[in-house]
Amino acid sequence: MSTFQAPKGTYDLIPPDSAAYLAVREAIAAPLRRSGYGYVETPGFEDVELFARGVGESTDIVTKEMYVFETKGGSRLALRPEGTASVLRAALQANLHKQGLPVKLWYSGSYYRYERPQKGRYRHFSQVGAEAIGAEDPALDAELIILANDAYRSLGLSNFRILLNSLGDKECRPAYRAALQDFLRGLDLDEDTRRRIDINPLRVLDDKRPAVQAQLVGVPLLRDHLCEACKEYHEQVRELLNDAGVDFEDDPKLVRGLDYYTRTTFEFVHDGLGSQSAVGGGGRYDGLSEMIGGPALPSVGWALGVDRTVLALEAEGIELELPAATTVFAVPLGEEARRVLFAKVSELRRAGVAADFAYGGKGIKAAMKAANRSGARFAVVAGERDLAEGVVQLKDMRTGEQEPVALDAIVDRLRAPGA
Repeated sequence: MSTFQAPKGTYDLIPPDSAAYLAVREAIAAPLRRSGYGYVETPGFEDVELFARGVGESTDIVTKEMYVFETKGGSRLALRPEGTASVLRAALQANLHKQGLPVKLWYSGSYYRYERPQKGRYRHFSQVGAEAIGAEDPALDAELIILANDAYRSLGLSNFRILLNSLGDKECRPAYRAALQDFLRGLDLDEDTRRRIDINPLRVLDDKRPAVQAQLVGVPLLRDHLCEACKEYHEQVRELLNDAGVDFEDDPKLVRGLDYYTRTTFEFVHDGLGSQSAVGGGGRYDGLSEMIGGPALPSVGWALGVDRTVLALEAEGIELELPAATTVFAVPLGEEARRVLFAKVSELRRAGVAADFAYGGKGIKAAMKAANRSGARFAVVAGERDLAEGVVQLKDMRTGEQEPVALDAIVDRLRAPGA
């Protein structure tokens, strides 16, 4: 065994488990691709200020969880703790917003936060996300929630809930903020939490500690302070979701962990995951573009955790139907057969058939064991006598039945549906 181990709080994705992660990514991406979202990929690290301004100086992510380092050239960079700020920066840098709005983008990648590792919470984690940049339209908010819902349903998940709230906007939030601060200052809170009351009191509502939650009974709720425009906007989002048959729950205390959200905010939670119940979420972030030096571009987006979605599938006992990595496994007996079957394996692959080969000059017993392990439906076996007769032996690995097939016909035979 190597003396090196994966860093604490990280994991390696290895076969066969990695196949489920790929299938989850694909299931989340599929509805986005069908809805006009183009793929974007950004660097794994960015200027530290992008996240300090975009995610928010008062958030745990920025104050406690970012991996920050200085380059040899003296730049201060951070490993990306989330995707939205990077994607918006990339869209602005490429002037995508000048080519027609909304700009609809989706992405997939690894993100990094220095957290206390536990099941479902890692220091390196994988997300698929989507952003609709540059349009203030309740239909976009609803579209993104519907697409995430459809992605989860396509995986067979049913025990998840969608929590929905509105965080208001710059018109109505200041009055609410003042009312909330007055209420929170009367509570028995530690110094760190008291500091939060001044910087971003909404974050206190997100505090999961029972001692804090117990004191929040009777806390002023944002929904009672929304201006008419925000109320109407939120009602339209709710109506569109209802019309689409998407179930959701109103959660007046839902604030999410990032400072840039305005109006619509939502979370996907799964009741089978214990304390790390959020599998994804997002919301509208109408002021983020200006925060990072861009023009006013009202936008909405979400990110879904691939790791947590896999845990949700396990919690519901769902086994994804994954295509077999190998359909045909070739077993040559002797040098001549090795040369001929290796050429056939290449031919099969070019014909779209997943094929593998008994490498390393194994004997028949070890080679058939490898064929079994590969999960292949068929083994193609050939020795000198078979080749002299112009045939190979085709063995059905499920039934154990074996039949000779002409060497020239084997590719067509295995390419046929159901082989």
